[in-house]
Amino acid sequence: MTIDGSSVVFVAETLDASQCNLYESYMFIVQGAKNVIYACQECKVKRLIYNSSADVAFDGSHHIRNGDESVLYPWKYTDMLTEMKAQAEALVLYANNHDDLLTCVLRPSNIFGPSDTHLVHAMVNQANSVWAKFVLGSGDSLSDFTYVENVAHAHICAAEALISQKNSVAGKAFFITNLEPRNYWEFVSRIYEGLGYKRPSIRVPPKIVNFLLPLLRWTSYKLESESDVKGLLVSVQFAIESSLFTRTFNCSAAKEHINYTPVVPLDEGIALTVKSFSHLAKSSLPSKQRQFKDYSKAEEILGYGKVADILLWRDEMETFTCFLITCGLFYWFLLSGRTFISSTAGLLLLATFFLIVNSILPVNIFKKISIPCLAISEPTMRNMLDNVALIWNEGVQFAKTLAHGEDWSLFIKAAVLLCFLKWISHSLTFLLGSVLVFAFTSFFIYEQYEDELDQFFRVVVIVAKSLLTLLLRSLPPSIISILSADDELNEEQKQPVVK
Repeated sequence: MTIDGSSVVFVAETLDASQCNLYESYMFIVQGAKNVIYACQECKVKRLIYNSSADVAFDGSHHIRNGDESVLYPWKYTDMLTEMKAQAEALVLYANNHDDLLTCVLRPSNIFGPSDTHLVHAMVNQANSVWAKFVLGSGDSLSDFTYVENVAHAHICAAEALISQKNSVAGKAFFITNLEPRNYWEFVSRIYEGLGYKRPSIRVPPKIVNFLLPLLRWTSYKLESESDVKGLLVSVQFAIESSLFTRTFNCSAAKEHINYTPVVPLDEGIALTVKSFSHLAKSSLPSKQRQFKDYSKAEEILGYGKVADILLWRDEMETFTCFLITCGLFYWFLLSGRTFISSTAGLLLLATFFLIVNSILPVNIFKKISIPCLAISEPTMRNMLDNVALIWNEGVQFAKTLAHGEDWSLFIKAAVLLCFLKWISHSLTFLLGSVLVFAFTSFFIYEQYEDELDQFFRVVVIVAKSLLTLLLRSLPPSIISILSADDELNEEQKQPVVK
């Protein structure tokens, strides 16, 4: 970057904190601000304007209603990017009047605009997912938004004011908004509706949201990798904070001292932004069926065959017929109150009666079915009998081993297995019914929301690992040393012995 000969320098980072670790963020934002200040002083630049964020005044736990520049920095921030921004803007303000350099800071709130890669981009990416259906919290909180052209206009106004009104502008920070506070979910709904999607309609109670917020903050703070998952957590955290807390700002100082007035109204800015994302509108996207890969993960799990076609509802009539037949068999064998043998005998009796009636009827219903195809070939029958004999012989050998009483580990395994079978036998009907419903619904749902569920499970695994790490850290040192010794012993046993 060359600034030699420039009369004014504007600094605006585009860093996404979810893609960088603590060191990279510090070097890019804080150290970057230091480097720009030093370069401006060496090159005799007269004016430096830093683009910060209105979030530097937010502590994550209190409302900001019509806040002005007298609001102090909070003692603690809820995310890394905002804390770095606060440090950088403090450096810029401190550099004012050093080596004839005049500085000021602008704090726009929720910048958005065409081809937005942060705020609106995150909303659009979730527009077609299950997460877009939820309204978090009461939905009554207000937020200030700022169209990007108004931010650029504010920077030009600040650059001019540093010349004409430098005593009231230099070394100061100014909040910048569109001067039109809106409900956060109303803003989101305008974006969704403009792209052809439905408004969020399922309201999550505030108590649940209040419970999730600290958990999300802690998890996103602990994540050092998994940038895509961390990016999702950061966007969800922002949505929750915007739902729970009002964040509106007073721009009177900007209007008075730098002569700032929005040049693009909020509604017009939303319309221009939606237009720039028209290629992601619902009407321009392929249908859900075409969005699937050649084979979905659910189809891969089920083996790509007939079972996959049935459980994934490829042919609704065929799947529904199989479901009804399965439910009928479930009732016949488990809910009718008869024994398994009597139920089997009754089913065979019904089949025999049906075949006899079919042979008497003038029009044979099964005339297209070749009855000999039901016959089992001799090699197939021999293989089946060999398998039965093999299982029987293994069972006899297992019983002999138990009878000798020499293998206690085998005895304990057999006892545990029998106890488990006895336990599930009391709830076998409920268990099989749950498996039946699960089979005909879970794979289909998973295929519809594959990416969202994968992300959710990855977040659960990461949270579980973090909790396990904290649990291990809280254990007494004696227990930790024992566990470490066991790990070292296992590693030594795995090493090959060299003679």
